[in-house]
Amino acid sequence: MTDDQVRREPLRAGGFASTPELYMDRSVSELVRAWSRQMPDSAAFVTADRSITWRMYDRFADDIAEQLREIGEPGSRVALLLPDTAVIHAALCGAYRANRIATAIAIRSGVREIAHIMGRAEASTLVTIDSIRGRSWRELLAELREYDIEPTNVVVLEAESGSVTRYQLADYDTPRESAEPFTTSDITILNSTSGTTGLPKVVSHTERRWVAFAREAMSGGRIGPDDVICSIVPAPYGFGLWSAHFLPALLGIPVVLTARFDVDETLMLIERERATVLCCVSTQFKMLLRSEAARERDLSSLRVLYTGGEPVPYDDALAFEKLTGAKVLQFYGSNESGAVSSTTLDDDLDTRLRTCGHILPSMDVRILDDTGADATRSPRRGRPAVRGPLVSPGYWNDPAANAELFTDENWMLLGDIVEVDDTDRVRVVGRTADFVIRGGKNISIVEIEQLVRAHPSVADVAVVGVPDPIFGERVCAVVVLASSTDLTTETLASWLRAEGVSPEYLPEYVVPVERLELGPGGKTDRRAARDEASRALHLG
Repeated sequence: MTDDQVRREPLRAGGFASTPELYMDRSVSELVRAWSRQMPDSAAFVTADRSITWRMYDRFADDIAEQLREIGEPGSRVALLLPDTAVIHAALCGAYRANRIATAIAIRSGVREIAHIMGRAEASTLVTIDSIRGRSWRELLAELREYDIEPTNVVVLEAESGSVTRYQLADYDTPRESAEPFTTSDITILNSTSGTTGLPKVVSHTERRWVAFAREAMSGGRIGPDDVICSIVPAPYGFGLWSAHFLPALLGIPVVLTARFDVDETLMLIERERATVLCCVSTQFKMLLRSEAARERDLSSLRVLYTGGEPVPYDDALAFEKLTGAKVLQFYGSNESGAVSSTTLDDDLDTRLRTCGHILPSMDVRILDDTGADATRSPRRGRPAVRGPLVSPGYWNDPAANAELFTDENWMLLGDIVEVDDTDRVRVVGRTADFVIRGGKNISIVEIEQLVRAHPSVADVAVVGVPDPIFGERVCAVVVLASSTDLTTETLASWLRAEGVSPEYLPEYVVPVERLELGPGGKTDRRAARDEASRALHLG
């Protein structure tokens, strides 16, 4: 089939499930336009208190595009600081239609991160809502000025009415519309790394790579036209992009959203909307699992849980499957690399819950040892390097970071240490940055967390390194305890020894906390955990 023949094929709701090749070069903007004509009154987005139809989605995107065309030049960057509801998706489409590159920033980001991302992207326009986390957009601008960020325009969106209001804050030249419209192979979206260990990097994306990613997710979970996706993942990150922006639009099906993650609201929506596919990071599904409401709600409609972002704990995943009947699936990869491996509905229990699944046939993957050569000993252990259709173009306007991200042969490096067995199943054993270096020895944080999490008194854990004048760092477990339990360094060490754990994997400190802080992407914020441990241990 030629490209022209593909373009002439009519769109039909659910068609992506049977003929995905017809959709590989369709932008979300084009899909939204098509569904607004073919099923204008069907729901595109559902929240606790309202639905947004495809027609409303399309009009909202058009109104945003109209305002953005008055600002800057084609290809200029506009920052989107919006909640994880229909407004972020309409703004992404509006920026695409206006030939402006959307720089999507998580609504929970601190002002320092917002300023850093806007500065890196050179975004002079801010698209936001009237009130952001308790402060007005004007108050936010005052805070941004302290970091030398002064937008020339602010576009304020109102989801309830669909209104779009632009405030011009400085003089600028009238834009000249001469560039060709965007295609799915152009860089049209920027987002950021999750920023839980330092200032985030700005990642470049094409729509084509996320369409390819959505195809993998659809295939692995056998998602089709009769499914209802509930995505509670922060929208600007990769997980949120494929689960809430791309896959529902490709299939023409509704997606259930929450403005901010809330356990009770999420469970209510799953029951009310008969959601079949739940997408959330590991921390979120553990919170759902531990809720009393999870045992009171009818969750029988769920058949797939896509999770990830952090290691998926076996016991919790198994408990979730028993509670709901849904199968737990995941991808291994990153915002930059896309998916490297995945689990599917056809995998056995051990593969699904104890590994990150098999390497995707569509991706070229090497495992590099400490010398940079291909690992050969079974299981192969080392750092993954990838090429393929899911890989990002790299970091925006950051040649130094790109030099670290790519090898000279243009393989993209991931920041993990993995083991790959003889059947190409992947297991993450640590991150290049996630090691406690104690007395010159690298100790894997991920492996210790898996061991500590198995203790019956531990509801959640973050393992961090805390400073030590002799060893450089010592291992500290920051733990959230189950109700009415206690855990000390000594009792945890005794339990781990009884489980046959080597001495080097025994935490030298245990610091109980009420909860672990989350970063903007919904992952555990290790910086916050490390700071909490240092305060508790009086380490300055």
